[in-house]
Amino acid sequence: MASEGLTLRMLEIVYQDDHIIAINKPHGLLVHRSSIANDAKEFALQLLRDQIGKHVSPVHRLDRKTGGLLLFAFEKDVEIALQRQFQNGQVLKKYLAVLRGHSPDQQDIDYPLAKENGTIQEAFTSFVTLKRTELNIPFGKHETSRYSLVEATPTTGRMHQLRKHFAHIFYPIIGDRKHGCNKQNKFFKEQWDMTTMLLHASELKFKHPVTGDHIELTANMGDEFRRMFQVMSW
Repeated sequence: MASEGLTLRMLEIVYQDDHIIAINKPHGLLVHRSSIANDAKEFALQLLRDQIGKHVSPVHRLDRKTGGLLLFAFEKDVEIALQRQFQNGQVLKKYLAVLRGHSPDQQDIDYPLAKENGTIQEAFTSFVTLKRTELNIPFGKHETSRYSLVEATPTTGRMHQLRKHFAHIFYPIIGDRKHGCNKQNKFFKEQWDMTTMLLHASELKFKHPVTGDHIELTANMGDEFRRMFQVMSW
């Protein structure tokens, strides 16, 4: 198992030009230093800066436990222009997630979320179910265990939006300790020695702020995500 306490020192670079660079962030790696995670010793920002020998600034954020596409800019004006695209909903973001239960074929989740200061913000996520499985392993009062693979497209970018939205419709993301199902998380730990949150930022589409080109980026799933695909026979 790939421990979340250990990260790859050489980050996988998905795309790079004179203005922007995108990496495939490993699960368990913080984007940058944070007072709420004093245990962390490595950060994507510093690792990437040291790896390429250039200053970089993150354009957006991914949770520590979320893996996948993370975009950085080399120049301040490019950073600001890309952040504006994210804020205005002009960036297409897609995620893969493994959920508890057999989720609907497709669904729109229009459910406002509260910020830490209590401010309510609108939040919208749509998803389609790609695969389902039913394992012959008893769980609780059920004789089998059911799971789904979904592709989620959030059109807003609220903190923990996907985690909260899937918990809200009672199909929590496997491995999400804060908003998910602790019994399922314990089950995955005991059954498969798996503690990674199965949420992966798989795709980004946006307009290049300097060249005007249409950029489409994809990132491969991490090792633990692929291992769970084998478990699920996907």
